[in-house]
Amino acid sequence: MLLFTHSYFYPFDAKQWRTAQPYPPYGTIYAAAVMRECGYEVGLFDTGLLDRIDGLQQRLVQDQPSYLIIYDDGFNYLTKMCLTRMREAAFAMAKMAKQHGCTVVVCSSDSTDHYEQYLTNGADYVILGEGEVTLRELITALDAGRGVSDTLGIAFNNGTTVQKNSPRPVATDLDAFPDPAWDLVDIEAYRAIWMQRHGHFSLNIATTRGCPYKCNWCAKPIYGNRYNTRSPERVAAEIEMLGQRYGVHYFWMSDDIFGLQPKWVQAFRAEVQRRNLNISYKIQSRVDLLLKEDNIDALVESGLRQVWVGAESGSQKILDAMDKGTQVEEIYEATRILKKKGVEVCFFLQFGYLGETQEDIDKTIAMVEELVPHDIGISVSYPLPGTKFYEKVKSMLGEKQNWTDSDDLDMMYPATFSPDYYRRLHRLVHKRFRLKQGKLAIKSLINGQKAPFRRAALTFYYAPMARWDAFRLGQLAKMPQS
Repeated sequence: MLLFTHSYFYPFDAKQWRTAQPYPPYGTIYAAAVMRECGYEVGLFDTGLLDRIDGLQQRLVQDQPSYLIIYDDGFNYLTKMCLTRMREAAFAMAKMAKQHGCTVVVCSSDSTDHYEQYLTNGADYVILGEGEVTLRELITALDAGRGVSDTLGIAFNNGTTVQKNSPRPVATDLDAFPDPAWDLVDIEAYRAIWMQRHGHFSLNIATTRGCPYKCNWCAKPIYGNRYNTRSPERVAAEIEMLGQRYGVHYFWMSDDIFGLQPKWVQAFRAEVQRRNLNISYKIQSRVDLLLKEDNIDALVESGLRQVWVGAESGSQKILDAMDKGTQVEEIYEATRILKKKGVEVCFFLQFGYLGETQEDIDKTIAMVEELVPHDIGISVSYPLPGTKFYEKVKSMLGEKQNWTDSDDLDMMYPATFSPDYYRRLHRLVHKRFRLKQGKLAIKSLINGQKAPFRRAALTFYYAPMARWDAFRLGQLAKMPQS
């Protein structure tokens, strides 16, 4: 019996737990479906909604699995941060499983980058990169009593040293995989949280693997610098099944880049319309991709409701330094078109990149205040192993090289300003953004138009708080970098 689990505990990540938008571990149940197709009995110990690992003990006693497979959801961007709190949980689960005689297999972004640490802390095998085919071959070989020295894409202790085998070629025919094993998930537990906080329920879908773009700070340890896609027919069929089985009609398309393959979104639109699917969904995308052909129209007509774009900065100098490959003008153009068509546009923003000046920061703030996106997510530049950006700054890194949780936002290297400056900047930008939204809401109410009253009322809170943060930020900007 194979017991699957993963190491992302939403309650361990206070910021994400407050957001109350948890998603099942899509990559984990994908791998479980592959192994079940091979004839194995599979189970899931889903840690997503748990605040402790104790329950694993009971499952190990109850199921008596031969293998514990800690298989993180590679489609969830949160797992790519390699948060130390989740790493510690993975170590603890691996050690617990070893006490019950399990063979422990781990597959995650963090274990791919730090496989030796995992092998020291309870793992017998670490799968490097994309995991389904490797897992299938590994378990089959172990059950048959064969050696695994030639199994591609794994690291393990061979008795004297750690052996890292050659990488496995990536899977290209994604339609060859079965649909994820949704039946293993306690869907009602996820639904309860969503309904209580948001009044609707959402599930996650992945349509592609990888990203071919070269942003030099973006980690790609699982799916790499490539792009393979499921067919629009398979994706629409899974969406239809989830709607019929669970009554869900809102989806997060969890791809790094949604709809990059030429004409894919147009074919998806046709398939959604052919099946008469009434859905809404959110995606992550790039402004230059959105502006190609009739992509925006095709997305809107198939149900696009919200798009998160990697705006990153309002300074072209910084975008170029990041190897982002986009233009500031494209951010403005795509945002205006999407908003005109009723799509909620949200920005990922990044501060603290090497060489960033106060002028660059001011350009980013000005862009946010002019375009007024629906929401923003702010981070500081975070060096992850395997990226060009990491290679640039690794000689400047201190002892701490990973965030504890996604709200850590600690600078890992000396940037233009102090860590306290960037923490205050994070607060200021959020307040100025909410202040601008509030002013627009007040204007709409005065003109007799509908607008969120609470957003308008909060203007009187954000106005003095933003002034205070701006004053403190000015003081911090004058302080020498320690």
